[in-house]
Amino acid sequence: MSIESIQQDLVEEFEMFDDWMQRYEYMIDLGKSLPLIDDTQKTDDKIIKGCQSKVWLDASLDGDKVTFTADSDAIITKGIIAILIRVFNNQKPQDILNAEMSFIDDIGLKEHLSPTRANGLVSMIKQLKMYATAYQAKLNS
Repeated sequence: MSIESIQQDLVEEFEMFDDWMQRYEYMIDLGKSLPLIDDTQKTDDKIIKGCQSKVWLDASLDGDKVTFTADSDAIITKGIIAILIRVFNNQKPQDILNAEMSFIDDIGLKEHLSPTRANGLVSMIKQLKMYATAYQAKLNS
């Protein structure tokens, strides 16, 4: 499934909810379904800088696609990283790098986050794309 179609699915899912309390609950549920990072990988070098809560992110290259795992010590933050991983997991690095992130505005996520969580969201996207950059370079070498 393409990044664009996954984003469209998310937009449609979020449109089913009438208010942001329901959307937050949905994000928390998505966080519970996150492919969790192994406890041995919860190291300082896997922590995303710029997030108020702790978010660990790891990635591996399986064939020509990137697989992500993550965890967070905060339930809303865990939901946010779960959404991003759903969009980018099992995608080619170049597709991740080229992806438009318009779905974040389409679902109203950024405007309903506190400034610190919004900064964390930007940091998460940056880290996901840094992994994609590294794996794209590896595929090109």
